[in-house]
Amino acid sequence: MRKAIRHLKASDPVLAAIIEQVGPYRMQYDEPGFHSLAEAIVYQQLHGKAAATIFKRLSDLAGHPLTPAGILALREEQMRAVGLSRQKLSYIRDLAAKAHSRELDFEGLPALPDHDVIRQLTQVKGIGVWTAHMFLMFSLRRENVLPTGDLGIQMAMRKHYRKRKLLKPLQMEKIARCWEPYRSVACWYLWRSLDVKTPG
Repeated sequence: MRKAIRHLKASDPVLAAIIEQVGPYRMQYDEPGFHSLAEAIVYQQLHGKAAATIFKRLSDLAGHPLTPAGILALREEQMRAVGLSRQKLSYIRDLAAKAHSRELDFEGLPALPDHDVIRQLTQVKGIGVWTAHMFLMFSLRRENVLPTGDLGIQMAMRKHYRKRKLLKPLQMEKIARCWEPYRSVACWYLWRSLDVKTPG
């Protein structure tokens, strides 16, 4: 990781300043399996505390860690009772069905290149490119992911690179080109930079 930090500092003075401000790199990873992807679906468009409560209730009901079999054994009304919307319930059941049938093979994902992982994951209802990017970064520990659809990254780039408006994906790619092959590490620093009081 020292090599990544050295590369980022040397290649981008704006990021170098952010790294100095934020301090040591401390990415927290998840296991690359069904449980963490189901959790990502529960957390979509929900406040952290509300999502955590719903996910805990679901895990208490279906078993921890969540498994496809555990989810498929639940009735729809049981899943609704923990606080899941009909839409999210259908997403999690679709994920469970595809994992159970091996249409989505979690064991095979680590060997695939990023674009194939994204293609596999986005065949599940309710999983878009953003969720697939988060899975690549936080579960598969891929170091060169740039989630252009992430509002936090967009806001941090606008702030630190002094842009008037949120950047379009192509503009973000252009700024991030010099971060390769460590764009995930740079993004972690951008997210953290929003939590740190910075001048300007």
